[in-house]
Amino acid sequence: MPQLTLKEKISLGESVSLEFKKCSNGIHSDVYETVCSFLNRFGGEILLGVEDDGTVIGIPQNAVNDLIRNFINCINNPVLFNPVCSATIEPVFIDGKIILKIFVPNASQVHNYKGKVYDRQNDSDIVITSTDRIAEMYIRKQNIFTERRVFPYLKIEHLREDVFEKARQLAYNRKSDHPWMRMNNLQLLKSVGLYAHDYEKGNDGLTLAAALLFGQDEVIQDICPTYWTDALCQKVDTVRYDDREIVQTNLIDSVEILMQFARKHTSDKFYLNENMQSISLRSNICREMIVNCLIHREFTSGRISKFVIEKDKIYVENPNKALSQGEITIENLEPFPKNPCISKVFREITYSEELGSGFRKLNEYVPLYSGKNVHPEFIDGDMFKIIVPFGDSVQVEKKNLAEKTNTGINFDCGENCGENCGENCGENISAEEKILEAIRENPKITQKQLAAVSGLSLRGVEWNMAKLKNEGKIKRLGSDKKGTWEIVE
Repeated sequence: MPQLTLKEKISLGESVSLEFKKCSNGIHSDVYETVCSFLNRFGGEILLGVEDDGTVIGIPQNAVNDLIRNFINCINNPVLFNPVCSATIEPVFIDGKIILKIFVPNASQVHNYKGKVYDRQNDSDIVITSTDRIAEMYIRKQNIFTERRVFPYLKIEHLREDVFEKARQLAYNRKSDHPWMRMNNLQLLKSVGLYAHDYEKGNDGLTLAAALLFGQDEVIQDICPTYWTDALCQKVDTVRYDDREIVQTNLIDSVEILMQFARKHTSDKFYLNENMQSISLRSNICREMIVNCLIHREFTSGRISKFVIEKDKIYVENPNKALSQGEITIENLEPFPKNPCISKVFREITYSEELGSGFRKLNEYVPLYSGKNVHPEFIDGDMFKIIVPFGDSVQVEKKNLAEKTNTGINFDCGENCGENCGENCGENISAEEKILEAIRENPKITQKQLAAVSGLSLRGVEWNMAKLKNEGKIKRLGSDKKGTWEIVE
């Protein structure tokens, strides 16, 4: 992106990294509070001689040198700033008026001003007193991955054998000669960095990531007592919830539990790709959101991850070691691995792909699911958030389904239908109705074609077709190859 001029920045107004101060009769404490908050956040610029609304009023020329001298003395005074900080200040001319531009870098330490810790939230400077919030600041300043923390007393017997086998099976499905198939559990952990050496304390052992991926539930809760994901459906009861599930298990199983919750409370929209293959847009969208929420969260934070389904949108949010604040777009996207070891395991078991692929996929699938003018939102900050609006097309589809079934809104089980997907597949729209509608449109339709247009598995189609024939609802006219289906009204 082209670098904005100072006048262009002023026209955009105050933000998380830009502050205006009048400075009519000296530099006041609120300027130094902003310096402290910028140091503790992402850095920024303070313009002295500019009104809050962006009007440039300037600073008297005879006061410039004294203001610069006082500012430098204050930021280097250990009584005021702890630790003392670095910032630059220089005079700048705009429309014939002098303003002072202060540049504050993103510091490597947490700073306080007059004994108080300040943080930047949007365009405000906030005093932070919560120990959890201050701890998050220290984590943000440390250039480390907390998933790599070594627990020397965490042993293999504290991990779950069934989760190891599940991970191997998923890896095998991706690649039949996957190296994990020839490794024991400890070798597998070492191969993805889940068994490490702590060069600070001299310990060897399993890491936090190993516990989160493969640990027994009680072990995970002992190590991370605030780790869980809160799944909420708030379509009718927006004050409390219509349905809720608290997911407190390993990350691998958490994906499927949250996906089941998504399938239970959202409708699917059938879509044929360019290869005439039916894919579940709902499953692709929800999986990307859920996986992102799980593998990129900051697990040492006391805040809780959420997966929320509302009447008009789905969103996820998770505690985050933020690199910026505000909306992420294709222009400012800078993929950064928050938990690279966990991400690597998820790639091996096909739960995720390369870094940044979720952003591209959601921008591809959401307009197909919610409407061509609807796009997901990605909001960075201490709580990272992805919002997927449903859009008008999904609301219309739900209304049409409700009218067809006369039982309110029912939900389609999409790609996950199997042999037990019959007339009453949980809360799903009737599989029989899909088949009957397809036969009405094309009496020569084959079972493979039925699977493609209905979204059912081939096994699910075969099971439902046999049931319909046994009940006398359909019959075959002619041979298996050249015959047609007839619906018995």
